[in-house]
Amino acid sequence: MTRTAVILDERYTRHEMGIMHPETPRRLGAVQTVLDGDGVGREVERIDPREATRDELAFIHDERYIERIAATAGIERTILDPDTSANAHTWEAAAFAAGGTLRCTEEVLEGRAKNAFAFVRPPGHHAERDHAMGFCFFNNIAIAAEWLIREKGLSRVAIVDFDVHHGNGTQHAFERRPDVFFASIHRHPFFPGTGAAEEVGLGEGQGYTLNIPFSGGAGDEEYRRAFEEQVIPSVVKYKPEFILSSAGFDSHVEDPIGGMRVTTKGYRLMMRDLVQLAGECCDGRLAVVLEGGYDLGATRECAEAQLEEMVGAM
Repeated sequence: MTRTAVILDERYTRHEMGIMHPETPRRLGAVQTVLDGDGVGREVERIDPREATRDELAFIHDERYIERIAATAGIERTILDPDTSANAHTWEAAAFAAGGTLRCTEEVLEGRAKNAFAFVRPPGHHAERDHAMGFCFFNNIAIAAEWLIREKGLSRVAIVDFDVHHGNGTQHAFERRPDVFFASIHRHPFFPGTGAAEEVGLGEGQGYTLNIPFSGGAGDEEYRRAFEEQVIPSVVKYKPEFILSSAGFDSHVEDPIGGMRVTTKGYRLMMRDLVQLAGECCDGRLAVVLEGGYDLGATRECAEAQLEEMVGAM
């Protein structure tokens, strides 16, 4: 029987943006304690990432921008955005984060894993075609969606993003297209300023973007209602062949940045919904990629809870 595949690689911890920066390598240390423990960590299958090729990165990003990130390799510090900088190892970490997301996606698509979670960093959903922002360099989940369509011939991919911040880069990559349905639950107004409910897609993509903005302080009840009344019916109607999810744990009540009140149980129920949704729509095909989440204890708890739901999927 296939198992839940998980990627977490030491390369991801070499990227850092300063000792006081919230997007710290210690985030993955919190996840590592789950994978090394006696619980769900024993039930998953650890797999190795690969490096995304330049051509794969160019599915979403401008070639000149890719070269700019590549040029940071070996340089102690390169400032790319007010809150986003590269160190000597960022290029390798970012290329392997995109490639690790692709590897998880492929394992599920080919039936070698029933579902998968890519615990990668740097995160990706804020990265635009030609610039880094919001701690993100390459848009890992958008690259995976485009890979499924361009390389594997899928015609309908759904992305569900529950990071506290709107996935602006992901939306902008697909907002004019009907072959990717993008749903995001997030705080608004908040960084990055996009994600109003009126943003529903453009041109041929109109109706294939679903934004569910909440004011600060929203918690489990609001998120449950959003999933039950909007996300699940919309994805079922779309009939995706594969579901990808941007998992941000920064809506957790303990998070120092998000200002929301979702509990660990709330995150468990979100993943339970996604697992059931994938089972109903696309033979269980679900790949999840880590985005934000800056309280180490909450990150550990949420990773464990969500993995338990993925492992328990039939």
